[in-house]
Amino acid sequence: MNWLKPSLISAERGMLHCSYVIRKEMTNPYGILHGGITAGIIDDLIGATVFILGLSGKYTTVNNNIDYFAPAVEGDIITAKTAIVKQGRTIINLQCEVYLPNKNRLIAKGYSNMLNIG
Repeated sequence: MNWLKPSLISAERGMLHCSYVIRKEMTNPYGILHGGITAGIIDDLIGATVFILGLSGKYTTVNNNIDYFAPAVEGDIITAKTAIVKQGRTIINLQCEVYLPNKNRLIAKGYSNMLNIG
C-alpha cells in the first residue's frame, strides 16, 4: 500500500473506499494506467478489507479475476471500493470496483477469493 499511496475515503466492516492519484510511474508506454497497477490496487485493497475484519486467521489471495473497461491517465484521481460478496469459514469472496469519478466511469472490476491459512 505504501507505493500505491491510497487516501482513505471511508471504511466500515467489510468495505474500504480509497482514492489514488495516477502517477507517471503507474502508466504504460501509452500513458494510461497499467493493468498491473490496477490489479495491484484491487488485490491490496481486498487484502486490507479482510485484514480490518479482525479475524483470528491469516488470509491469502487464492485468485483474482479482473475485467478492464476504460482507461485512466496520469493526473487522474481514481477511487476503489471493496465489498464482501460471501464470507465462509475458510474462504471470503470479495469484489472491488475502480472508478474514474470525474467521468462517472467504471474502469475496472475485480473479484478475489481469500483463503484462511491459519
